[in-house]
Amino acid sequence: MGLVDGRLTAITGGHKVRLSDEKAKGMSMVLAPTIDESVLDALRSIDTCVVSNAIETFQLRLRNTGFADARIRCMFEDFPPLVGYAATARLRTGAPPMSGSTYRDQADWWNSILDVPAPRIVVLEDMDKPPGVGAFLGDMHAATLRALGCVGFVTDGAVRELPRVREAGLQLFAGNVAVSHAYAHIFDLGSVVKIGGLEVKQGDLLHGDRHGILTIPIQIAAEIPGVAGRLQADEQRVIDFCRSREFSVEKLSKIMKALA
Repeated sequence: MGLVDGRLTAITGGHKVRLSDEKAKGMSMVLAPTIDESVLDALRSIDTCVVSNAIETFQLRLRNTGFADARIRCMFEDFPPLVGYAATARLRTGAPPMSGSTYRDQADWWNSILDVPAPRIVVLEDMDKPPGVGAFLGDMHAATLRALGCVGFVTDGAVRELPRVREAGLQLFAGNVAVSHAYAHIFDLGSVVKIGGLEVKQGDLLHGDRHGILTIPIQIAAEIPGVAGRLQADEQRVIDFCRSREFSVEKLSKIMKALA
């Protein structure tokens, strides 16, 4: 361990891995699961748009916050919704190491992922400008993350080797696809990151599907399935009415006012 520019660093494999302030203060602490598995199962049965609608009813945040914007897209749109806890870090791919040709030792990062309870979703902010020069995540790293209990990978950078990653069962959200891993290396383990305008902290609860990815405030997570079910029933009532012979603007207006 040592200090570089006021930050604690770990020396692994001859390379310095910079740790975030949050990580440096509690390196041996493992975040405890805060959501019952039955709640996680219920959340997996709901699409992310409905989860977003349910969160809005609690008025905990502005409606234009809490989700990644259109720069981040889902790579496997036929996969079911996923839910998991964020394991965060930062990434660069554009610059070679000071010695040697690659960055190899990633044990500290793997252990940082295990600090987060399962199911885990890795979230990497690409600090290159523009992001996505190279892709850290390919088939080998997908297999590694699956072995570490990860169900998803989120970055504003690039991913690659999509058919083999699909076979591994790891969902991907990314800014683009690239052919090379370039000089991918990870640092600031456990830091607060921003992906497509979405701020994510270590241990945040994430939900995602073909529509995108968002954070669920922990304090309301257990209530989301019930609220989502009521909202879906309300929407279905409107849909059924619009398809019926009873439809009129006047009656529709009354139904919408009753649901407001």
